Amino acid sequence: MHVAIIGNGIAGVTAARWLRKLDDDVRITLISAETDYFFSRTALMYVYMGHQRMEDLMPYEPFFWEKNRIDLKRAYVERVHTGEQQLQFGDGTTMPYDKLVLATGSSWNKFGWPGQDLERVRGMVSAQDLEYLEDHTDEIKSAVIVGGGLIGIELAEMLHSRHIPVSLLIREGSYWSNALPPEESRMVSRHIKSHHIDLRENTELDTIHDDGNGAAGAITTKDGERIECQYVGLTAGVHPNIDFLRDAEGLELGRGIKVNNYLETSAPNVYAIGDCAEVREPKPGRRGVEAIWYTGRMMGETVAYNIMGRKVGYDPGIWFNSAKFLDLEYQVYGEVPAHGREGLTSLYWEHPDGEKAVRINYEESDGTIKGFNLMGIRYRHEVCEKWIQDKKHVEDVLQDLGMANFDPEFYEEYEQDVVDLYNKQSGKSLQLKKKRGLSAVLNYIGFGKKGSRAFVRPEG
Repeated sequence: MHVAIIGNGIAGVTAARWLRKLDDDVRITLISAETDYFFSRTALMYVYMGHQRMEDLMPYEPFFWEKNRIDLKRAYVERVHTGEQQLQFGDGTTMPYDKLVLATGSSWNKFGWPGQDLERVRGMVSAQDLEYLEDHTDEIKSAVIVGGGLIGIELAEMLHSRHIPVSLLIREGSYWSNALPPEESRMVSRHIKSHHIDLRENTELDTIHDDGNGAAGAITTKDGERIECQYVGLTAGVHPNIDFLRDAEGLELGRGIKVNNYLETSAPNVYAIGDCAEVREPKPGRRGVEAIWYTGRMMGETVAYNIMGRKVGYDPGIWFNSAKFLDLEYQVYGEVPAHGREGLTSLYWEHPDGEKAVRINYEESDGTIKGFNLMGIRYRHEVCEKWIQDKKHVEDVLQDLGMANFDPEFYEEYEQDVVDLYNKQSGKSLQLKKKRGLSAVLNYIGFGKKGSRAFVRPEG
């Protein structure tokens, strides 16, 4: 059996690796027009900032692919002929397949702004985007970034590291307020401004102006303000990279490529995973398209089982994500909606310095723990996830809260402050029973057990 995989990001590569683990004989071809080898996309910014080289972003040495008999093909797929089960490449050549995995990732958004197709206007998703920015950096005296979120702040930090003044435009009143609760969102806004990045809240792009040579020279906002710049970064979200599939026979598309719970598309022998996949019936509280690194990895493992005939339903588990806003670390586990919901109570503690916070969400009716938000403090994923899975009561969690902390040794611990705040608000007198340490963690999560995030179990 020949399995062709379009896309060598985390989803496609994970699928290839697991196919080889599950079967010694399956033929695997991994296709990408972006790079020769898989690289860690989330670390692209560190190449520009001089912290790493591009080769440092490769999780596997070049010999890995031959050793594991995974064929790499550097090519652009122009069309997918699902009826003939054949791929057509940009150079006119073709390749047959028995099974096809679409792992084509995301592209950055454009919203019809005048001037959005000028030179020196670009998003930051691919290796080519990084190369483009590097090639034009000497021309950039100042830059404007349009849109917030995680990519926007990463691009701002990249340019800031080269001493390029940056204006960051967001249409909301505080940073990433569609994902972060108000207190955390305001904290991020303050943090960005403290690093001398010109964060413009409640500001929208209207027009990108030509410098007279076909490149960006300035922008105007919808309020009529003109900002001179030689680079415009478009970071107002991403969308599934599926345009080349619009005429693929029998392949149903929505926002992404529609898949069922086994990651099968509507076309025979075709699967979709990662950023480009849209789950028809997502789990409660989850979205059909989730452009997140860890969901791509989980889908890659799941699809390998299904291709090999070992039925596994896709289960993203408990929501989590992590990031950095400049040097402010962020983690979220479980249910932490930006605008709350009826019946969900938040215990929110913030350090007086405004740079650290802990949010613990629980059901008002029965105290069941639902989620955690961490800013500037690190909590263990396995512990938070197990508390949520076990439906622990918030008061039990608070008394063991130190167990979750995995900040470096000698860092100050603030769990007692969180407990004290709860006591003050509730009139209780809880005591912190556990402090930071590994032994209690191992006893709780079960030493040597496989984590739910990294293991899928075939049905039957």
